[in-house]
Parts: sequence; structure tokens; C-alpha cells
Amino acid sequence: MYIQVIYILQEQTMKAECVRRKDRATKGTKDSQLVLRLDKAERERFVDLCKELDTTAAREIRHFIRDFLKKNAKK
Repeated sequence: MYIQVIYILQEQTMKAECVRRKDRATKGTKDSQLVLRLDKAERERFVDLCKELDTTAAREIRHFIRDFLKKNAKK
């Protein structure tokens, strides 16, 4: 009986996780990656500065990309 209860809980958790993943996919989440090669020291300085500014490296890079696209959009 104990094993059965654990199995049922695991099954419910897996179903809930599947639902959460579907919700994320429909809410405009990011679905692509950009891989960059950086100097290790430069990357560490960037990440540390982002932490000091209470932001993330990914957020700042996304912000840069959006601004770049706006600034260079064809009119």
C-alpha cells in the first residue's frame, strides 16, 4: 500500500509537471538559444557586474538584442 501511494503521488506530480510545461510553452517563453564564445575573464566580469546590479547576464543580453533590433529596424 505504501508503494502504491508513492506511485500515485509520483504519477500526479508528473502530470502536473507536464501541464506546467505546456503552460510555459503557450505564454511566450523563450524557445531558442544563442551560443557565444567569450574570454573567460570577460565573461566573469560581466556576470559579476550583473549580480551587483541585481540582474542576470541573460536578461541584459536579451535587452541588448531587443534594443539593437529596434535601432536597426528597416523603416
